[in-house]
Amino acid sequence: MHLFGISDASLRLAVMLGVLATLLLVEALWPRRARSFPRHLRWRTHLALAVLGAGVVRVMAALSLPLVAVAAAEWARVQQFGLFNVIDAPLWLEALIAILLLDLAIWAQHLATHHLPLLWRLHRVHHADRDIDTSSALRFHPLEIAASMLFKTTLVLTLGIAPVAVLIFEILLNGMALFNHANLRLPIGLDRRLRPFVVTPDMHRVHHSVIVAEQQSNFGSGLSLWDHLFGTYTAQPASGHDAMTLGLDHHQTAAPTRLAWSLKLPLEPV
Repeated sequence: MHLFGISDASLRLAVMLGVLATLLLVEALWPRRARSFPRHLRWRTHLALAVLGAGVVRVMAALSLPLVAVAAAEWARVQQFGLFNVIDAPLWLEALIAILLLDLAIWAQHLATHHLPLLWRLHRVHHADRDIDTSSALRFHPLEIAASMLFKTTLVLTLGIAPVAVLIFEILLNGMALFNHANLRLPIGLDRRLRPFVVTPDMHRVHHSVIVAEQQSNFGSGLSLWDHLFGTYTAQPASGHDAMTLGLDHHQTAAPTRLAWSLKLPLEPV
C-alpha cells in the first residue's frame, strides 16, 4: 500500500523515527526519574531486539501469506474477505470502529501475556528493563513480536479492516508506545487531563513496577478507556514515581542490559 507516493513501511518507519528522536530529546531535557544505568548500555540492546524482531516478521512474510498487518488488510480487500468487506459502511465509520476494536484487542493481548505462562516467558523480557524510557518501547523478544503480529494479522483478516485504517492504527500504536514509555516529566495538571483518554508515561510506569499488584494493572497502550472500564486501572504507585522499583523482582542487576541475557530469559523458569 502507498500513501502520498510513500510505501506504508517507509511511512511507519519515518514517523516512528521522528517520534523516537523527539521524545529522546524531550525526556533528556525533562526526565521523570534518575537512571540506574548509562543510556548506551540499554539502548544498544533495545535496538538490537527491535532489529531482530523486524527480521523475524520479514521472514514470516516471505514464507507465508502477507503477515504484516497492512499487507494482510490489502489481501483481504482484494479477496473481499472479512466482516467489513461485506458490510456497506462509510470508510470513516469503518476506520473509527476498527481502530477502537484493534486498540481493545491489543489491550486484551497485553493482559493475556501476563496471565498465560508461555506468553509471560516472552513478555517478561520487556519487563526486565530497570530504566523505563522511550527506548523501552523497542524492547520485546523477537518471538513475542512474531506472536503479536500473528494475532494482529488474524484479527485484521477476520474483520476485513481497510488498509488505510490499519496503517493509521499502526502509526498511532507505535507513537503511543514510544510516548507512554518515555521518562518524561509531564506537568501534573496535563497528566490528569490526559488520563481519561490516553495512557500517559506516569500511568504506564506503574505497570512496570516490581510489585505484582501494580504490574497487573494499566495494560493500555493507546486509549486508557479499557483499564478504566474493566477495573485494571491503578492511579499511582504505592512508593511514588521517584522511589518505585522498576523491572523484575528477581533480576535487579545489570543483566537485563545485555542482549544475550535478554534473548535467553524465556528459557529460565517462571
